[in-house]
Formats: sequence, structure tokens, C-alpha cells
Amino acid sequence: MRGEPRKRNGKREESTAGVVVGSVVKRRHWRDGHGKLFVHAAGGQEAPSPATAPVTVPVTVPLELATSYRARTRGLLGRDRIDGAMLLSPANSVHTFGMRIPIDVAYLDHHLRVLTVRTMPPGRLGLPRLRSRHVLEAEAGAMEAWGLRAGARVEVVTGV
Repeated sequence: MRGEPRKRNGKREESTAGVVVGSVVKRRHWRDGHGKLFVHAAGGQEAPSPATAPVTVPVTVPLELATSYRARTRGLLGRDRIDGAMLLSPANSVHTFGMRIPIDVAYLDHHLRVLTVRTMPPGRLGLPRLRSRHVLEAEAGAMEAWGLRAGARVEVVTGV
């Protein structure tokens, strides 16, 4: 029924965001506010042996969470800059009408894996990404500096 959580195997299924920890998916309910974003490198190839594997430290970025309808609608409108990034959840597309700056947009799936990254100038309408569940926005050029590209995984930590 419309407006009610779906039922699967007789159990109610809530709309939540998934966070992968090992092979376990933890469900999180995010609220508007602040947190930190950890960017983990993309792993497109086989992992090297543990003895020769380079140790990679995730990049830490300040994060604003926009999960309510009002916060997602407002987004980055009217801002001249943003410190860090903004996560819109749930979302699968964005626009830059009314924005003053070009932005980088990363589309994330339900496991917080980056599907694609695009740079959008002001006054544009982004195409919806069907597998996208969350959208990450930052100043143009920031995501490249963080090493965020398709296949990378991000982690969201709130309450920090």
C-alpha cells in the first residue's frame, strides 16, 4: 500500500540506508545534521598479497546530511562555497538551478559505492541514475582531490 513500509516474507521493511562493514550490511537511519565522510580507494583489481599491499588511509571529509524533504530541497542553493560535502538521502538525481558555483556530484548505490562522478555547472538538470540511492555534492574539483571515483566506497559517521 502507498505510504506504508513494504513487506517481505511477512516482515515490515523500513526505508534505510545501508552501510557495508565487512560482508555485513548495517542499516542506518540518518537525520539532518553533520558528520564525517570517509573515502576509501576504488578497488577495481585483485588485491595484492598482504605482505606487499600498501596501507591506504581513507580521506576524511566534513559532511552535512540532508535527509528530510526540506533539507534536500534546499541543498546547496544560494551558497558561495561548501566546506566538505553534502549527502542527499534518499536521492537519485540533482539540479543546479539557483546555484552560484559549479559542483561535483557523486551518485552512490545502497552499499555507498560510487556509481559515477560528474561536474555540473550552475543551471543544469542531472539525469536520474536508476541504481542510485544517495547523492554526494561538493565544490567542483574536490572529489578528484579526495580520490573519489567510480567504484570507490564511502563511509558515513554521524554524531561527531
